[in-house]
Amino acid sequence: MNKAEFVADVSERIGESKQRGEEVVNAVFEALTAALKRGDEVRLPQFGVFLVSETKERKARNPQTGEEVIVPAGKRPKFRAGKALKEAI
Repeated sequence: MNKAEFVADVSERIGESKQRGEEVVNAVFEALTAALKRGDEVRLPQFGVFLVSETKERKARNPQTGEEVIVPAGKRPKFRAGKALKEAI
């Protein structure tokens, strides 16, 4: 499912136009992104947890040349599915 299909599904479920559905979806994504930027966890009961994970600097290899490269430390978004979501799937 791509974003357009997702927006159409949300619009149908809330009984609004696709334009209103897109506004709702974008607002949710923006709120989620803002919370993760601040370093907050976003816990959605029965669905899961979005969080930011700190990664250490590490060595890796370029698979084409075999050359060693350094992957810098950084922050990565993660998602842990909740129990209800796991059972539903």
